[in-house]
Amino acid sequence: MRKVVFAINITIDGYCGHESGIPDDETHEYFTGYLREADVAIFGRNTYDLMYPYWHDVAVNQSGSKTENEFARTYDAMPKIVFSTTLQNAEWNNTTLLRSNMREEILKLKQQPGKSISIGGLNIASQVAGWDLIDEYRFVVHPVIAGKGPRLFEAGGEHLLKLIETKTFRSGVVALHYQK
Repeated sequence: MRKVVFAINITIDGYCGHESGIPDDETHEYFTGYLREADVAIFGRNTYDLMYPYWHDVAVNQSGSKTENEFARTYDAMPKIVFSTTLQNAEWNNTTLLRSNMREEILKLKQQPGKSISIGGLNIASQVAGWDLIDEYRFVVHPVIAGKGPRLFEAGGEHLLKLIETKTFRSGVVALHYQK
């Protein structure tokens, strides 16, 4: 059975906005490796708007650093599923737009052969965690006190996790890998 894995950048005070953090080569290399372990990414409209067209343009134009370009190419090439009731169409290549039945779609994908299923974005991850469908969590903790922004799983729900791996980057960023 395929694993569902949720990965996110987070500050030490628990905020998950994309305004704070250290987007360095090690962080991009880490997330590129994470994406290579998956063969589909699932996210919602907010994450879609955050990622597209920025990363698609970097992939096409190779306009970032070497590690940013590799991340962009990897993300751009993988199949993506966007769950949204407001997005009219998904212009990003390899992207399917679905409006409902996220739980059923994830359960169906878990039964199919393949690599892991990547979950992105706070709203989607909160719903999927509420259904107890996330098998692994990857929190990339940045040594920043943001003081504002969206928080991880504000709706609640307790999840006891087992730490299986840590990685400390030169910048002070720490990647924590948990499984349920």
